[in-house]
Amino acid sequence: MRGPTRVRRAACAIAAALMMAGCSGGGGFGGAGVLTSSWGDPQNPLEPANTNEVQGGKVLDMVFRGLKKYDPRTGRAVNMLAERISTPDSRTFTVTVKDGWRFSDGEPVTARSFVDAWNYGASLRNNQKNAYFFGYIDGYDKVHPDSGRQRADTLSGLRVTGPRTFTVRLNQKFAGFPDTLGYAAYAPLPRAFFTDHAGWLRKPIGNGPYRIASYTKGSAMTLKKWNGYPGPDPARNEGVTLLVYTDSNTAYTDVLAGNLDLVDDVPATQLKNVRTDLDGRYINTPAGILQTLAFPYYDPKWNTAGARKVRTGLSMAINRAQITETIFRRTRTPATDWTSPVLGTAGGFQDGLCGHACDYDPAGARRLVREGGGIPGGRLKITYNADTGSHKQWVDAVCNSINNALGDDKACVGNPVGTFADFRNQIGQHRMSGPFRAGWQMDYPLIQNFLQPLYYTDASSNDGKWSNPQFDRLVDRANAETDRAASVRLFQEAEKVVRDNMAAIPLWYQNGSAGYTARLSHVTLNPFSVPVYNEIKVG
Repeated sequence: MRGPTRVRRAACAIAAALMMAGCSGGGGFGGAGVLTSSWGDPQNPLEPANTNEVQGGKVLDMVFRGLKKYDPRTGRAVNMLAERISTPDSRTFTVTVKDGWRFSDGEPVTARSFVDAWNYGASLRNNQKNAYFFGYIDGYDKVHPDSGRQRADTLSGLRVTGPRTFTVRLNQKFAGFPDTLGYAAYAPLPRAFFTDHAGWLRKPIGNGPYRIASYTKGSAMTLKKWNGYPGPDPARNEGVTLLVYTDSNTAYTDVLAGNLDLVDDVPATQLKNVRTDLDGRYINTPAGILQTLAFPYYDPKWNTAGARKVRTGLSMAINRAQITETIFRRTRTPATDWTSPVLGTAGGFQDGLCGHACDYDPAGARRLVREGGGIPGGRLKITYNADTGSHKQWVDAVCNSINNALGDDKACVGNPVGTFADFRNQIGQHRMSGPFRAGWQMDYPLIQNFLQPLYYTDASSNDGKWSNPQFDRLVDRANAETDRAASVRLFQEAEKVVRDNMAAIPLWYQNGSAGYTARLSHVTLNPFSVPVYNEIKVG
């Protein structure tokens, strides 16, 4: 999942215009028991299979519940709507949906609610960004072919066998498949999604602990507690108002002033004083987030043997320890592999895998860049979205480090793009001419999720279009392995291929951070760095 963005408007003006409430503090923005939180407009409408960035994901996590849910403390996949998921061979799975679940419009959640949603998400005609997640299911090649027109309307591997049962036939063994089913793309959908799609997009209907009451793009979204929610994790507050910010510094100062209850990304410029400012109301916890520099392999200049040496040299020119200490103040840790420590060693994390290529070595950096033929185009331009304060800071610091290491104060420069949406659109249109920031927040806590979506040929989030047959073969073998430990070992072998080619430069592991007012209690962040909104108490 893509990294987050934050957006800003005058908070009091939003509150007055949208909620007709006073501006005496965060409590006036939505009524008694309602909390306010910083947010950014989603890149796309909130279709579960079309949302693969953090801002939209926050809303989906409040509005939907799927077969599985990731424990907000451990990250472990636990059954939610799934009564059971069984398989005799790690290829054909039988799913039984719990009885008693309904969407907020009263419609029962059935096996058909899942099967229809997955078929919609997989369809080439519907152009869903997360269609790739259904690629494991038989028939995907006909529903979503690599080229040409769609040859089938539904996945042959999905079959409804009863009101609450359906089967899933995969095109290869994938023992970890059930653990992926907490991802939002696999959420069920009500009939209204299909019968009045335009109306549903204006006001999505889900089956989670909150209902969307209103949304004004660029301003705010209001979510209200759904009192009819049948799940074991109901909302402990009356609702959440998400206020749009383009500057996380402004969101932070609004928290200090009592005009906002929660900021879930404390900006780097505020880290020096945050513990004093918030007096115990600051959270800094490990999260499954990795920041990297990705490259445009569709540009031939970056897809050569020489360019591989240049990428490794650039990695050695970045003083990660200094940048994480001076800018991020212990909210980042220098990366030594391409996953996250939250996986643990049993889950595939390999501390030190990057080796010397991730050590700061100016002499080695100069040598490799020179041997590789120099920086393609003569100058490194790192593209990033400029609608937060921290990206500019660290990109400038990375460039300063590279310039110092290479002995050329013009070797590297930041290339800001005004908004996250514009940044993502340019990436999607393959308009990058050099490296670009690529923050990855795990979709589910498996090593597979840090590797396959990003580096497998034509994968959904392989924005740079890197391709390596050896890597693809190892991933296929890892997915087919029924023994979890053996599967993890194969994924680790695949990660070594990423390392040997420096497919992306790992920068640092990111903690989740948040600050909040005294109005709130029971504020926590899950392993994805997202506030556990339903557990927050107000007042």
